[in-house]
Amino acid sequence: MTTERAYHHGDLRRALLTAALDAIAQEGPDALSLRDLARRAGVSHAAPAHHFKDRTGLLTAVAAEGYALFADALAEAPDLQERGVAYVRFAARHPAHFQVMFRPELHRADDTALLTAKARATDELRAGVDDLTDAARGEDARLAGIAAWSLAHGFATLLLTGNLDGPVDGKDPAELFRSVAGFLFRPPTTPGSS
Repeated sequence: MTTERAYHHGDLRRALLTAALDAIAQEGPDALSLRDLARRAGVSHAAPAHHFKDRTGLLTAVAAEGYALFADALAEAPDLQERGVAYVRFAARHPAHFQVMFRPELHRADDTALLTAKARATDELRAGVDDLTDAARGEDARLAGIAAWSLAHGFATLLLTGNLDGPVDGKDPAELFRSVAGFLFRPPTTPGSS
């Protein structure tokens, strides 16, 4: 009699990534080990190393997958503000990916899949800034990009670490972000206008 494994469908790599995402969501990326991952996936302790070589390889695969999903989410947004909304929504829906993606010390910096996915996501973020009017963007497009990234990433990080529990209090975080971004980036008014 054979034991049915968690990966009975034949995609052990996917089963390991799913188990890793579950573990990261529960305990964070620093607590992840290949041995625990194997136990969670119901496979031999050598199976994760066969697919990812080591913990860094596994976390690189998680980050690459996260950046690819992130780029897809950003590509669907029509403008910079909605890219910010997509950013926050992505973080809320994919907290394990998000935790790993922005910790470069966890990845292999030269991994082709990671570099490709990260470049796509960066291009999507820059496209939002590029679509701004000159007046809205200011003289330095890079600085405008950093400002937009800081706002969305800061909001998403505060959300995931529980620091916005009071203000969010049952509201859709992406909608709350839309309001915050709209409040901060209203067109300037001239004196005497209403």
